[in-house]
This record gives sequence, structure tokens and C-alpha cells, in this order.
Amino acid sequence: MDTRAATAPSPRILDIGAGPASVDIVIPVLNEERALPGCVRTLTAFLDTAFPLPWRITIVDNGSTDATWPVAAGLARQFERVHARRLDIRGRGAALRAAWQDSPAGIVAYMDVDLSTDLGALFPLVASVASGHSELAIGTRLAHGARTRRSLRREVVSRGYNALLRYGFGARFTDAQCGFKAARTDVVRPLMAKVEDDSWFFDTELLLLAEHNGLRVHEVPVDWIEDVDSRVRIVRTAFDDLKGLARVAWALAMGRGRVEVARPEPTPTHPDAVVTRPRAVPVTRFVSFAVIGAISAILYALIYLPLRGSWSPEMTNLGALVLAGIINIEANRRWTFKRRTTPHFRAAMLFMVNFPLTTLAVHAVPPGAGRAAEVGAVVATYCLLTLIHFAALDRWVLSRTRY
Repeated sequence: MDTRAATAPSPRILDIGAGPASVDIVIPVLNEERALPGCVRTLTAFLDTAFPLPWRITIVDNGSTDATWPVAAGLARQFERVHARRLDIRGRGAALRAAWQDSPAGIVAYMDVDLSTDLGALFPLVASVASGHSELAIGTRLAHGARTRRSLRREVVSRGYNALLRYGFGARFTDAQCGFKAARTDVVRPLMAKVEDDSWFFDTELLLLAEHNGLRVHEVPVDWIEDVDSRVRIVRTAFDDLKGLARVAWALAMGRGRVEVARPEPTPTHPDAVVTRPRAVPVTRFVSFAVIGAISAILYALIYLPLRGSWSPEMTNLGALVLAGIINIEANRRWTFKRRTTPHFRAAMLFMVNFPLTTLAVHAVPPGAGRAAEVGAVVATYCLLTLIHFAALDRWVLSRTRY
């Protein structure tokens, strides 16, 4: 159910074909009859006086059982540029999906109803998207320059979760959960078609898909004060997020994260600039990888031979692969691909391919052939997999732009 304001917006405000980009700021609400009026009045006053782009506010009531919907409808009648719509299902992701999918604005954004994030960061957030510099922009409470005031439990959970994203998925953004985001509408819609979650994990899944498809995510350090009346259930949300991460990790590993979106390519500013065409695989990178691979193979043999005296072939292979593999990945990260962090989940997936193949090579050695033959079979298999390893590291595990 939509109010009249939601179905008949002002053409002057929503004419995105001319002039500056228009911005649709979505406020998802669930049982927020107390907080909603103050939020809308504060936000409209700020936008009227301190926001230079055309704007509107869209309130999305998603499953409230109190008086939130009558309050939202009343605010939409009171303010010309405030719109309201009602969903029968719950979930912040569902609210954002519905509003962003139908929005006529060139830029869609959202913020939490408690206005925990200082509004002074709104224009810097939107400006990076409106200028074309980035496809998405997020507020961050964890980057340098951010100032926050929140409980120790929430601080620990937030930092732990975002560290998992950085080290497990290679994410470059620092704060997936801050309720303060903006995106180009034409970019976010195909991404949302791939997002499965309709609750709190919606943000994280959207950002992981954006980076996986080579889109630029801009971060704005914010001032943020925790509202103790928040509807977020920290423990349950954290558990649901972990389940969501496992699902997304599997989807990306199976190649289901590709989205057809326009990815801008860097071009020289000066009209007479002379630029070189980058090579698909720089020779120096491949040489570095080959040298590290050779050292890793020697290290594997030196670990395998003494362990084989007391362990089974399978356990010996596992131990040697783990130790040599960690050194190989970290050396390639530092010297071949020059990445600051290692996405450990992807590295583990690559290891899960190596282990059964090398174990098969061990069992292919005829009985009585000796330990040297076992090592030789595994090293030969490892060398045959070298090109596959390089492509996996370059395009997936340690890639800077993932498609």
C-alpha cells in the first residue's frame, strides 16, 4: 500500500534527465512509531538547508504491528518530498530492494531511522557517486577519521565480523554493516537480482558482489553514536551473517557471482598522453611465481621425506602441503601479486583441489618404489598444476579486480 505522495511525486523533483543527479533516501522502519517523526523532520530540515542535490525521502514500513504506518502516511501528506510505502514482509533488505527497484532517482541511498550517523557525511557520501568516481559509497565507523560511541560488545562484534570479511574474502571495504549507504541506481539493480538475503545480511552480500564484479566502493568516515533503542539483535544477526557468508562463499567459488554491469575503465586525461597497453600477464609476475613455485616444491620434498618415516602417505602429504602451501601463498601475496592481505577462504579452496590430486599421485606409485618415487610423483603433479595455480591466484585468490 502506498500513499498518494508515493504514487504521484513532484515532476520537478524527480526529473533525472536534466540537471544534477537526484537522490532518493530510503528509511526502512519496523515498529518505529516513536522515532520516525523526529527522524523525518530533522532530515527534511537538513536537506532543505544543507543538501545541494534534488532529493526525496522514501519511508518503507516493512511489517510493523504498531502505529508506524499511520505515522508514515501522515508524514507523507505533511511533507511534499516525503513518500511512504508499506510492505507486508519484514527485513531491511526487502525494504531496500522494493524501494530501490522502483525508485525514479539516479542515486539511491538509505540511512537508519535513529540517525545514528551524523548527517554531515551525507553529501560526501552521495558526491562520490554523483560525480561518477564510484558506483557505491558507504559510511564507515572503522576507518581512520571515524568517531564512534558504542558499547564494547557491539564494537567487538563489528570489528571481528569485518576482519572476517577482509581476511576471508579479501574485501577492501572496512565496515559492511553501517546503515549509511548510496549507489547508482542503474548499477545496484542488477546486483540486487543476485542478492538472496532480505534481512540484515543484504548489505554485506551486496558489497561482496560489487567488489567481485570490479565495481568501486567509496568509503566515508562518519561520526556515529549508538542508539540503545535499536531493533538489531546482535547475537542472532551475527549468526545469520555467518550463515550468509558461507552461502556467498560457495556461490562465488562456483562462479555464480558474475553480474553484467558497466565497469568503467581508466582513461588518460591529457588528450596527447602516450600510454602503454598493459600485458595480460606480466613476465616479471610469472617469473616470480615460477621461482616461488620451485622453492615450494623443494620445501615440500624436504618436509615429506622425514615425515613419511612415521606417517601414512595421506597424512604426510597433508602436512607437507599445508606447510609448503602457507609459505607459497604468503610469498606470492607479498612479492608476486603485492597484496596487503590474503583471502584465506579462497586459498583454502585452492588447497582442497591440490590435496586430492596429489594424494592420487602418491597412490599411483607402484608398491615398493620407494619414498623418492612418492615425492617425485607429487612434485611432478604439482608442476603440472603450476599454470592452473597461477591462473587461480591471478584471477581469483589474489586478484585486485575480480569478475
